[in-house]
Amino acid sequence: MNPMVENIHWLGHASFRIEADDLVVYIDPWQLGRGPEADIILITHEHQDHCSPDDVAKIQKADTVIVTIGASAEKLKGQIEIVKPGDYLTVKGVPIETVPAYNLTKFRSPGDPFHPKDAGHVGFIITLGGQRIYHTGDADVIPEMESIETDIALLPVSGTYVMTAEEAAQAAQIIQPKVAIPMHIGRGIGSMDAAEEFKHDAPVPVEILTIET
Repeated sequence: MNPMVENIHWLGHASFRIEADDLVVYIDPWQLGRGPEADIILITHEHQDHCSPDDVAKIQKADTVIVTIGASAEKLKGQIEIVKPGDYLTVKGVPIETVPAYNLTKFRSPGDPFHPKDAGHVGFIITLGGQRIYHTGDADVIPEMESIETDIALLPVSGTYVMTAEEAAQAAQIIQPKVAIPMHIGRGIGSMDAAEEFKHDAPVPVEILTIET
């Protein structure tokens, strides 16, 4: 197992806490229990199960920096860095890249994707503990994945709004991370069976984390 995985705490659904380099970084905090305060909070988009002002408030301190898109920033307070797909920035010494996150095959109604490309939602690639970690955000298998280089990939597997387990295996084949971690399940969304299906099908090592409260 990649030793950096030990520093990645899955909080259910698409929410993670990563602790490395004397920093605490949260991604899409939602339905949090107790946990350490955040140095950096990354939020992929404005949907309530990813951008939760109440959960942000639980972990936010005076110098916490939030990195997110404009639509999410409108719901939040504090030190906020607004980004769009394709941005590069460094926050508290952490290199952060934003990549597009959108649907190609998941629709509310014909022609109306749950996550349209023109909404400007993002995934993040961050470098912590000497490892590149990619959180896709809410996405399908998209062409931009062909240019992503990462050590650890956090991939949604639930289907409906994001990739299915089968599609996540296709994404893992494209990205070729050293290890993949399934997400976008738990907290009442999707089935843990999807994580096992993904682990069976994926062409790369997979670690299924236990949800922490």
